Amino acid sequence: MTKVIFLVVLVCCLILFIASFGGRFGLFHQLTLESLGPFQSFATKISANISGVWDDYISLWEIRDENKRLRQLLVEYEDKFNEYAEVYSIYLGLSEKLKFKQREPFPSITARVVGKDPSYWFQTIIVDRGENDGIIKGMVARNENGVVGQVTQASPNYSKILLANAPSSAIDAMVQKNRVRGILKGAGQRGFTLYYVLKNADVAVGDRIVTAGIGGVFPTGIPLGRVSAVRRKQRGMFQEIEVEPAVNFQKLEVVFINLTEKLSWEAEMQDVSGEKP
Repeated sequence: MTKVIFLVVLVCCLILFIASFGGRFGLFHQLTLESLGPFQSFATKISANISGVWDDYISLWEIRDENKRLRQLLVEYEDKFNEYAEVYSIYLGLSEKLKFKQREPFPSITARVVGKDPSYWFQTIIVDRGENDGIIKGMVARNENGVVGQVTQASPNYSKILLANAPSSAIDAMVQKNRVRGILKGAGQRGFTLYYVLKNADVAVGDRIVTAGIGGVFPTGIPLGRVSAVRRKQRGMFQEIEVEPAVNFQKLEVVFINLTEKLSWEAEMQDVSGEKP
């Protein structure tokens, strides 16, 4: 059908062109022009529509390519943002640790967490410091937030630390505001439970719990957590107190191991022998 229309238009154009050489615009010219005009108008509209559709098609491809380019840029910017956010997070963490080192007077060594033991009763972490670095069994591990735990084993290059929230852990603790004492035992994912606090003791949600310093293992006043729940039952002498840990045990990366015990032991050995051990 398209070919027929094209041929008709072409023939009419040839007739009009040949007739124009006569020099007069007669009846034949008029009839030819009147016959050819609608076809030319139709052809012009079709050509314009086809041209518009083609331009739209080309524009859609250009928009598609631009969208692909913008999506790729977005992915690259998101990756860069995540990288910068991680670096900034590390910077903030290191800044807090540096402030802690400058603020706390005790001698310490920094250790990085390299492994975790997920067992419930003995929740432990492995750090990359050991006997070659002066670490011995019984040393206290801390971070900028509070008590992390205690060294239970040490090899030449690595040490195992029993976390303070492990159910096998127990720490002499007290309510900071009034010095009421109790025993803080680990409760795993639930944090701590403070035992042996009498019913008439003033303990409320939000109170800070710190180390009591009894027994010489943990110095006095190290943060342990805050009271999250208090229950006073009719039976029994003691309150049931739940404590939310000050330390996030799920996100431990770096700890500080207190070398005070090691230095004290070396000083005692030096006093006895007159020489450095």
